[in-house]
Amino acid sequence: MKHRYLPATEQDKKEMLAAIGVSSTDELFADIPDSVRYKQDYQIKQAKSETELTKELTKLAAKNRDAGTYASFLGAGVYDHYQPVIVDHVISRSEFYTAYTPYQPEISQGELQAIFEFQTMICELTGMDISNSSMYDGGTALAEAAMLASGHTKKKKIVVSASVHPESREVLKTYAKGQYIEVVEVPAVNGVTDLDALNEAVCDETAAVVVQYPNFFGRIEPLKEIEPIAHKGNSMFIVSSNPLALGLLTPPGAFFADIVVGDAQPFGIPAAYGGPHCGFFAVTKKLMRKMPGRLVGQTEDENGKRGFVLTLQAREQHIRRDKATSNICSNQALNALAASVAMTALGKAGVKEIARQNIQKANYAKQQAKRAGLSVVFDGPIFNEFVVKLEDSVKAVNKRLLDKGIIGGYDLGLSYPELTHHMLIAVTELRTKEEIDALIAELGDRHE
Repeated sequence: MKHRYLPATEQDKKEMLAAIGVSSTDELFADIPDSVRYKQDYQIKQAKSETELTKELTKLAAKNRDAGTYASFLGAGVYDHYQPVIVDHVISRSEFYTAYTPYQPEISQGELQAIFEFQTMICELTGMDISNSSMYDGGTALAEAAMLASGHTKKKKIVVSASVHPESREVLKTYAKGQYIEVVEVPAVNGVTDLDALNEAVCDETAAVVVQYPNFFGRIEPLKEIEPIAHKGNSMFIVSSNPLALGLLTPPGAFFADIVVGDAQPFGIPAAYGGPHCGFFAVTKKLMRKMPGRLVGQTEDENGKRGFVLTLQAREQHIRRDKATSNICSNQALNALAASVAMTALGKAGVKEIARQNIQKANYAKQQAKRAGLSVVFDGPIFNEFVVKLEDSVKAVNKRLLDKGIIGGYDLGLSYPELTHHMLIAVTELRTKEEIDALIAELGDRHE
């Protein structure tokens, strides 16, 4: 075989063609008109040997600037966090790594239990009654939450804060367009939702209010004040959360949130240049039959032994399409397992400690930035991100920081035109005092 990873040998191909009664590949495609066939050579490189290809890809990979060799202050929804070494060990086991849909519980007990544990941990963090087995990512989880709210309330208006992740809002709009749902954005003031504007936007036609906690700017939204506005007119309260922050912050469930969503990436899942990650979705008990995705339940077999099964499978694969809650037909079981292993390894005390370090280190960086004469905007309680205003473009500043071995923050001007020259800086537990001081020194020098 020329390529050891291609399973079909020339003999295999001949036997398959003979089995279907054709003599060649050309004959197989004879029904495709000759006039529409592509007859030129593809504009791609010639195949290389395995050794040559490995060398080329290694050189290309070496051009990447990653958090393994650079001090990263880039967050904006994907963060550089501590990953216990046991995570990779567990998820690399073949029974998890190669597992697929656990429709046959008698041979999928390990996978089902792992998902059940994930659901349990998400409920503990969010303060909600029930969680599903995970979703694709935080953005799609948020959009699915809005669709659930619209379907449950029979209303066609979603009010979302401008302080919710910009990409999540775009996903929401995409979902809403197909369902003829109106999405109304409420502005932020000093980095948090404008409560007066929110109160004005919510009406009897509102299906749900969506906020983020902590929000995209790192600020802590006042959920206690938002909740009565969100529930005005029997609308629903949806909160998108960073699960690590919930190790210290009061959970959204305590503020009577109806749906809590987010991305489990902070727990044991690498940034991986943007994915794949793992969304979570938790609801109150009254909404459990309308929740999208899978739900694993605990039961007993005929001998009284504990077992796990898929339950409440209200998806289009299992029931009539018009009765389905969602067309989400899969979940991120392997990444959900990674999150579960990380949370188990850390324990409740460890999760709290890491969350505490995120707050302390981010606030240290924030205070140092002020001392260096930088303009820190949106002053107030933060988790692990804050915003500074720069005199130069964020793109130019980040290029200079890269030359110093530092990955700078997110350019807010990309998502908020009014925040041109504003940088969103993320400081996690992995950043050292020396790294933080080096970042502020670079930003401070340029500021002067």
